[in-house]
Amino acid sequence: MSNTETKKSNPLFEILFNVFLPSFILMKFSGDEHLGTALALVVALAFPVVYGGMDLIRNKKFNFIAALGFVSVLLTGGIGLLELDTRWLALKEALIPGLIGLAVFASTFTRYPIVNKLLFNDTVLNLPLIKERLSKTGNEKAFERSLMISNYLFASTFVFSSAMNYFLATWIVTSPAGTAAFNEELGKMTLYSYPMIAIPSILMMFGIFYYIWRQIRSMTSLETEQIFHTK
Repeated sequence: MSNTETKKSNPLFEILFNVFLPSFILMKFSGDEHLGTALALVVALAFPVVYGGMDLIRNKKFNFIAALGFVSVLLTGGIGLLELDTRWLALKEALIPGLIGLAVFASTFTRYPIVNKLLFNDTVLNLPLIKERLSKTGNEKAFERSLMISNYLFASTFVFSSAMNYFLATWIVTSPAGTAAFNEELGKMTLYSYPMIAIPSILMMFGIFYYIWRQIRSMTSLETEQIFHTK
């Protein structure tokens, strides 16, 4: 592998660094007998910040989603350290995925819908053959409509995340910011967000990709091994 090639992250390491370690620190070390409320919050939030910075240095590539995640972490830290009302936390938790969903939805009306770049690209799919067969069968417009539907579905995954984030924040985090209980509840919310939000969102993404694959098969009569790159 060349040095200029983008290095792929280990999903298990990502979960450990961005979910489990921060949650463990917030839940177990926020008491005065350990790190204390403020320091535990800073240390816990440092994990995703450092991970995002290392990823940026390693890949030398700006990532809009990662940038929003960085801003989200800073806002969470600010709410805790400034001891703001927990309603601001719930709003922040809903706002970040909501903004992403809005951007995905708005891209539907541009020349470059986001789902095209993520799912309908030549990294995985054999685009020349697919486009050639769509042209021969006269299904180009019909397939464009399918991609538009996929983009709407993709935006809906962030709407789901936004609603669930707000629900979790209001349900779990009820103690005043700046207290050990707030930190513990924040850690619990971070931990719960993976099975309750991340995994369902990933399954929804697989569903969207399955929908695109079915549309390609039905409109081109290509076999699966012809649709995907075999390398």
